[in-house]
Amino acid sequence: MPPTRRLADLAFSAACERNKGPILERLGPLLAGAHSVLEIGSGTGQHAVHFARHLPWLTWQPTERAAELPDLAARIALEGPPNLRAPLALDVRVTPWPCGADVDAVFTANTLHIMSWAEVEACFAGLGRLLPAGGTLGIYGPFRYGGAFTSESNAAFDASLRARDRASGIRDFEAVDALARGAGLELQGDWALPANNQLLAWRRSAR
Repeated sequence: MPPTRRLADLAFSAACERNKGPILERLGPLLAGAHSVLEIGSGTGQHAVHFARHLPWLTWQPTERAAELPDLAARIALEGPPNLRAPLALDVRVTPWPCGADVDAVFTANTLHIMSWAEVEACFAGLGRLLPAGGTLGIYGPFRYGGAFTSESNAAFDASLRARDRASGIRDFEAVDALARGAGLELQGDWALPANNQLLAWRRSAR
């Protein structure tokens, strides 16, 4: 039998701890009418645990790439509330996505600038297939507007991302919104949050 995992042994993001409160403040009302949320790229699981605990009417389905699942699964097993499901392996490029047809909302944080643009396009194509009429999409992270960064720190962050992987980088809001509109999603809100990040929300129009 493998040794018991402890929270202290798991990957931890200080940024997640800082931003989970401000995100929840905006995300909660957006998901008030939802029932089942798919989270794309749950990372350490800190957001999934916090949001599921504070939004108990939702079934929260976390996902990650297969290599990242063990730590995520361990955190959920250790501190996840009853409405937080065991995580699934998800690569946005591989269809069909491994989630139920009951999903009526999707959330993702700090993923678009890690994905390549081809992966971002694949992600929105999948969202177009997945979300039902009235379904909600929430995306948290840094964005550029009109080709300009919202802060010098975001410009430096973008440079560091591209130095590590030329396919990554902070995305242009206009390009992302165009993908969303192509998937049948209409922008509902764009809120500035601490540390030069945004929460963007779209809703699926009637089919």
